[in-house]
Amino acid sequence: MNHDMSLSAGGESLLSPHPVYGAPCWVSLTSRDLKATEEFYSAVLGWQWRPAKLGEPFRIALADGSPVAGIAAVAGMWQMAVAWMPYFAVRSADEAASRVQERGGTTAVGPISLPPGRAALLADRDGATFGVWEGELFSDWETWRTSRPAFIRLHTRDAFDAAIFYGEIFDWASGRSGCCEVQYEGDEVVLRHQGDVVARIESGALEAAPDPAIRPHWQVHFSVEDVAACARTAERHGGSVLSLSSDEAVLRDADGAQFTVTARRLGS
Repeated sequence: MNHDMSLSAGGESLLSPHPVYGAPCWVSLTSRDLKATEEFYSAVLGWQWRPAKLGEPFRIALADGSPVAGIAAVAGMWQMAVAWMPYFAVRSADEAASRVQERGGTTAVGPISLPPGRAALLADRDGATFGVWEGELFSDWETWRTSRPAFIRLHTRDAFDAAIFYGEIFDWASGRSGCCEVQYEGDEVVLRHQGDVVARIESGALEAAPDPAIRPHWQVHFSVEDVAACARTAERHGGSVLSLSSDEAVLRDADGAQFTVTARRLGS
């Protein structure tokens, strides 16, 4: 869900979601304190902010003037955990929620109407949370997709089983026009849309038994110029560093949300 998906006063154009059904279309952070969240990510990732048309609890994060992600300060209101999560474009949020429940997943919020569309926050059968969006995509979405400021990866116990679950929800590998294709590369399931890698699913070696110690979750990655500098700044602003290498750091913000920064040269 892009928090800015409504016409502006100047008649800003919208993009049909029809070519992107089943693909990731946005990433958003559910937080408790909007001001503190803005300050943290401004310091660590250099983001700027603009209001979102969904109302006061929502903001759009900008990097070099382009949309990167959304912030929704609704964790307390919706009784949700503070977390980053991806949203996937769907034909019907109600149908997607029903498919999730039929396959052992759960619905956390919604589907709810957020004109000009509908959204739902869901969890797969292993507990990894994600969102779905039914409706128009903001006109800058194509810039967001091609510039790839954010990338998502599902860490789960069984990548093959997860790929089946999400494939049945989002019609992956269905052969329908515009739908995503799934390939197995090494130990990962790779999701492609129009030839571009848009997500990965991993669970360790392909034939290894599922690891019960893994807490399944969608991890959101942001490309940065200096991984080490981001890690140091996160700690100075109340966050923590969970792991650090020359190319990647897993960080936790001051409110507890986990995310990853990856050296820009690595791509996805």
